[in-house]
Amino acid sequence: MAVMDAQSAPASANGMIARLRARSRGLLGGSSEASETRRLASIIFIIRVVSAALAYLSQILLARWMGGSEYGIYVYVWTWVLLLGSMMDFGISVSAQKIIPEYRTRGEHALLRGFLFGSRWMTLAVSTVVSVLLAGVVKLLSPWINAVEIMPLYIGCLTLPAFVVANTQDGIARSHDWMRLGLMPQFVVRQVLIVGLTAGALALGLRLGATVAMLASAGAVWIAMVGQMIVLNRRLAGHIEPGSRAYDFRGWLAISLPILLVESFYLLLSYTDVLVLQQFRSSEEVGVYFAVVKTLALVSFIHYAMSATTAHRFAEYHALGDKPRLSAYVAHAIKWTFWPSLAATLLLLALGKPLLWLFGAQFVAGYDIMFIAAIGLVVRSAIGPVERLLNMLGHQHICALAYALAFVVNVVLCFILVPRFGGHAAAAATSISLVFETVLLFWIVRQRLGLHVLAFGKRD
Repeated sequence: MAVMDAQSAPASANGMIARLRARSRGLLGGSSEASETRRLASIIFIIRVVSAALAYLSQILLARWMGGSEYGIYVYVWTWVLLLGSMMDFGISVSAQKIIPEYRTRGEHALLRGFLFGSRWMTLAVSTVVSVLLAGVVKLLSPWINAVEIMPLYIGCLTLPAFVVANTQDGIARSHDWMRLGLMPQFVVRQVLIVGLTAGALALGLRLGATVAMLASAGAVWIAMVGQMIVLNRRLAGHIEPGSRAYDFRGWLAISLPILLVESFYLLLSYTDVLVLQQFRSSEEVGVYFAVVKTLALVSFIHYAMSATTAHRFAEYHALGDKPRLSAYVAHAIKWTFWPSLAATLLLLALGKPLLWLFGAQFVAGYDIMFIAAIGLVVRSAIGPVERLLNMLGHQHICALAYALAFVVNVVLCFILVPRFGGHAAAAATSISLVFETVLLFWIVRQRLGLHVLAFGKRD
């Protein structure tokens, strides 16, 4: 009997492994659009998780190397870079996922070649001009800006053009399902370079303040962008037949600018809490709050992964007029956004204290803020990437209005509550605005497209 048990144990273990492999192949394998979407979304999610781990490590190291005050200044300036850099591409990084599939579907190859070349140089030129103007604004306002923030702000302006071009290239790569090329330079290579360059500064005996940290970040952004451009150009040369180029700048902007409004209000909604908190509370409290946001970032990565994977397919199916296929694909995207987001939220809340402790003992004070911030993220995930659905199907204006209203709610609540209640109020204001935004988007899609965009409940 003992011999039989000893022989059956390895067989049972092997059978369990085989079942897990079969389950994995069932989830990620296959040739259907749903299987391909899950596979690509898994690639994006893995990249974002790896980048989150690297970003988490870099933020922990920076917080410990710089101290609370300098780290808070760095977070403040870097937040401005993330916010402005994501808005200064005119929405091209998102509209590329609509424009490129439509050109391919209609066989407009000259316009396709023109967009792939011209969109990047357009965003580089304009972002450079805007960055110079922003540096002039910093100079003009310098008497009223904290002296230790001025140089980091100048370096932030220097960072913006490369950040904008990298976003544009990301959109182009994702439109060809080149997820690794789109995301790796920005989210992995960049983080590795930031850690490496800051560690090198320390090894050289430099004092690691906000200025040196921003210099390292600027160098990382530029190096990653140039490397991505070289590889992308080679890929496109082998994928797109050579020929003449046609440029429809007006048409591109007509599609992109409404999408830019959506993205801008979304980004403002994402960063308002940190920016308002900086105005009314100490740099140390900003650092604690930012650590909480970084800890919960895994949840938003799931939403990002599905948005990045599905947007160009929404546009493709709409261009083909295949509504049943589009409806089924939307339902699949919502389901695979909500349930993994819920599981990730519960896991992060369970591990919140030890994760925050990695930043430093004082950061554990932000643990209860995590519960408040998590509410909005989970509610938003319940409708999946419907903002991308609206953008790809030509409903950018109403989507922008929904985000604008949510942004106004967030700003008003932040300015009313943050001066008195600090980080707890910032998290509450953001969660309330996300719930408000989710309800609006659900209603808009129901009215405009006739779809039930909720992870649970009755579907038509």
